[in-house]
Amino acid sequence: MPFINCKLNVSLTEDQENSIKTEFGKAISLIPGKSEDWLMVNIEPDCNLYFRGSKDTPTAMVSVMVYGKPNRAAYDKLTPKLNQILSSVAKIENMYVSYSETPNWGFNTFNF
Repeated sequence: MPFINCKLNVSLTEDQENSIKTEFGKAISLIPGKSEDWLMVNIEPDCNLYFRGSKDTPTAMVSVMVYGKPNRAAYDKLTPKLNQILSSVAKIENMYVSYSETPNWGFNTFNF
């Protein structure tokens, strides 16, 4: 039940957005027990993200929310992979990644 929320201060074509979504789907498997089968992705291009006081440099903020408590080593693998995806597809130069874990997660009419 992971969720990746990606905000970028650049515009994306539909093909770029699709590519990011597809590559995030593959990358999430770096966290044991997680897969694209339950992944939800939100991609928000053209955000007003400022880094070091400027929004002129391609920048992204990525939030990864997961059910449970994966180990730190999984995050250590996922962060560079997310960076590689966004650098390659959207020419992102600066990126922050935050991770949130929750012991409770609801889906439709029930909770895990």
